[in-house]
Amino acid sequence: MDQGRQVFAVDLLERYAAKGRGVITCMAAGNDVIVLGTSKGWVIRHDFGVGDSYDFDLSAGRTGEQSIHRVFVDPGGSHCIATVVGSGGADTVYTHAKWNKPRVLSRLKGVVVNAVAWNRQQITEASTREVILGTDNGQLYEIAVDEKDKREKYMKPLFELAELPEAIMGLQMETAILSNGTRYYVMAVTPTRLYSFTGIGSLETVFASYLDRAVRFMELPGEIPNSELHFFIKQRRAVHFAWLSGAGIYHGGLNFGAQHSSPDGDENFVENKALLDYTKLSNGADVVKPSSMAVSEFHFLLLIGNKVKVVNRISEQIIEELQFDQASDSNSRGIIGLSSDATAGLFYAFDQNSIFQVSVNDEGRDMWKVYLDMKEYAAALANSRDPLQRDHVYLVQAEAAFTSRDFLRAASFYAKINYILSFEEITLKFISVSEQDALRTFLLRKLDNLAKDDKCQITMISTWATELYLDKINRLLLEDDTALENRNSEYQSIIREFRAFLSDCKDVLDEVTTMRLLESYGRVEELVYFASLKQQYEIVVHHYIQQGEAKKALEVLRKPVVPIDLQYKFAPDLITLDAYETVESWMASNSLNPRKLIPAMMRYSSEPHAKNETHEVIKYLEFCVHRLHNEDPGIHNLLLSLYAKQEDDSALLHFLQCKFGKGQENGPDFFYDPKYALRLCLKEKRMRACVHIYSMMSMHEEAVALALQVDPELAMAEADKVEDDEDLRKKLWLMVAKHVIEQEKGTKRENIRKAIAFLKETDGLLKIEDILPFFPDFALIDDFKEAICSSLEDYNKQIEQLKEEMNDATHGADNIRNDISALAQRYALIDRDEECGICRRKILAVGGDYRMTRGYTAVGPMAPFYVFPCGHAFHAHCLIAHVTRCTNESQAEYILDLQKQLTLLGSEARRESNGGITDESITSMNPADKLRSQLDDAVASECPFCGELIIREISLPFILAEEAQQVTSWEIKQQNLGNQRSISLPI
Repeated sequence: MDQGRQVFAVDLLERYAAKGRGVITCMAAGNDVIVLGTSKGWVIRHDFGVGDSYDFDLSAGRTGEQSIHRVFVDPGGSHCIATVVGSGGADTVYTHAKWNKPRVLSRLKGVVVNAVAWNRQQITEASTREVILGTDNGQLYEIAVDEKDKREKYMKPLFELAELPEAIMGLQMETAILSNGTRYYVMAVTPTRLYSFTGIGSLETVFASYLDRAVRFMELPGEIPNSELHFFIKQRRAVHFAWLSGAGIYHGGLNFGAQHSSPDGDENFVENKALLDYTKLSNGADVVKPSSMAVSEFHFLLLIGNKVKVVNRISEQIIEELQFDQASDSNSRGIIGLSSDATAGLFYAFDQNSIFQVSVNDEGRDMWKVYLDMKEYAAALANSRDPLQRDHVYLVQAEAAFTSRDFLRAASFYAKINYILSFEEITLKFISVSEQDALRTFLLRKLDNLAKDDKCQITMISTWATELYLDKINRLLLEDDTALENRNSEYQSIIREFRAFLSDCKDVLDEVTTMRLLESYGRVEELVYFASLKQQYEIVVHHYIQQGEAKKALEVLRKPVVPIDLQYKFAPDLITLDAYETVESWMASNSLNPRKLIPAMMRYSSEPHAKNETHEVIKYLEFCVHRLHNEDPGIHNLLLSLYAKQEDDSALLHFLQCKFGKGQENGPDFFYDPKYALRLCLKEKRMRACVHIYSMMSMHEEAVALALQVDPELAMAEADKVEDDEDLRKKLWLMVAKHVIEQEKGTKRENIRKAIAFLKETDGLLKIEDILPFFPDFALIDDFKEAICSSLEDYNKQIEQLKEEMNDATHGADNIRNDISALAQRYALIDRDEECGICRRKILAVGGDYRMTRGYTAVGPMAPFYVFPCGHAFHAHCLIAHVTRCTNESQAEYILDLQKQLTLLGSEARRESNGGITDESITSMNPADKLRSQLDDAVASECPFCGELIIREISLPFILAEEAQQVTSWEIKQQNLGNQRSISLPI
């Protein structure tokens, strides 16, 4: 232990604590409250938390000498129980911190209480809850007191020691809240035994259960001045106990809620039991048993004589001896006893007059050394305060393992050392004994313990570990020839471990250095594995291609993280290696650009293939064209070229006839190059395909000419395709007719018969006179008699039809002329009060206020006007102004231009009636009349109130732009009303 600093220190707290009320006989403490009992029956309460002190006399009203036998204070310092003993018997009293006068617990009359167990988990300032009392005659009672009741709520006898009746000297209780109720744990000591009770339910139920089962106890015979039981409390929970018995200090850990059950069903909550023999405290001298004891976290405080010996609970060694500065009048008895305040973490010693405080100064600071000396390494690490202390623990473990030649275990401990031993010293230790495996283990464990910021050291160690792995793998291969085949061999195990290491360290290993190492050791598979970890997929794919494993290469290329360019780079090699798998992979991918695969497909297509073999490139191109709707001309041209090279041209013709762009707006019907297709088909002698291409390119004459070389039926079909150009269609049919006539080799009459039959197939497009020039000059006319007569009859019918059409046209012209004459005589009746639909003035009014409209002649004194079939009538100038205003800008300019021209020309002839025209004017109109007719058409083609003009006015705003000033005049302007007087109007 560190002797420079005392763990426990003694200070005089109160010199004359008894205040002249006798000498101190007993003491209890809790939450900075100390309660003393004196030989004259007084109880003195010191509250150091608030600096208060008061006392009360329990001997009042009692005869003879009275002495306080025991005092007890709860952990919170609120509740106090005291037993006073005199010639008249014993009484037990209860007092509360708020009370001025104690209350006698009448039900305990004559009972000497030696021990009290508080319910630390549930006690409150207002209520004691369940309290267990242990008496001098071996009985246990349960009581409860509420501060407001001023007396005990109840008192129940719980248990009595019948087998060996002894005084209960110490008592402790703990509780645990479980799902099925509250479990109680109770320990009680007599001078020779330690009893333990536990159960679920109430205290009464728990102790009643021991009527049918045996009580668990530990018996340690021997004499002891004062048998005591103590719990050490940490965070309001007891963690270990100690019993001051005649045989020694029996102590152990407490595990409430542990499921270690005894054969009789009782729960054993005591762990790691031990007995500290008093002979260890005497140093060879006579054994002196302690008269009192207190328990801290790691130590026992034992009162032996006038000294307190501090004994480490773990090592059982005395670490300190505490001396007390006593007054001269107190030396007669010396220190009487010890007491502890679990809440405040303080200990007290007292003699007849004084109180001494024993404080603790970081008692756990050297516990790591204690555990280390005892080789309890886990506990030593748990109690280490800093990295240096932990390093010392690891070093002791490592040296012990190294000495025992357990090098792998030593490596694990050495890896945890960071300060007291350098990296180089540790590695040299393993190198000196040629322990490569241990060195590798040390490096791996060191990597686990390094911080992420130590990048340089991590990379260095990882690289060294890589080389050690490779060395180990090669050594195993040399030692065992069957290592490659045996999956359970050490070689296979180290390979799996090495790959896991590469996976874990891929981000810290230097890529170039690691690959060189793997290559230098010939570990190709591991090189490929590491390359895949580092996303160097080009190396991986290249390796698989070299091994002929196209499937694995394609699996790598299909990964989402692999650059798409590698697909195009390795496509030629892969399709050559395994065309089926490669094409299937391409078809499964949605991200490939087929155009970039053309070099690979052309390379595959250039190689010879069996007739029955499926052409994988054609399959992929068909997939692109039909399923992916690819529009790339290069793809379509390549597919066309492959079709052209096949013996069967049906696929080629079907491809040429498909309209891949159908449905697209303004799109082409096909995407291949027709000129290239034509050259290719001519080269491969695919004549039917050439005919189709010529036709598609609108080169119908060439198509028919080529078709005639292949099949006249095909030529006829091509000639029939032309529908919008009769002359061209006729020309094509003439080409077919000429070929048919020239190719016939039968008799002349048979040739003529076939020619006549051919004319019928043209649906009247060709006549006999069209094909006559194709026959020889010496052919007899008799052979064509029927055909010529039929043709002449057709011409006759056409002439008769034309005559009928001319008669119909003449009759129609007469009707139109009569309609025009009748139209010129049209008139309308107007009421004398009829008003203009625009200005609302009378149409037939006479006066000088009307301005003559430009270009119009007035009818007598009346102004020109228009009357419509619907009944509406308008002055001419009103109608023109209205139409000009409501129509579009270009129409308005046109009307104004017509008026201007009429004004310039003037009007020489005045009409006899308003707006009327004669038959002669229809046939011979001067320029002014033409302009006036155009003006009539512009403004009076329809009634402005019944035609389209009024419908278009719906879209116009109510207020036009030029009327903005009028809108402004209607605004309500705010005026100052303050000067206006209010005048009340009588009702």
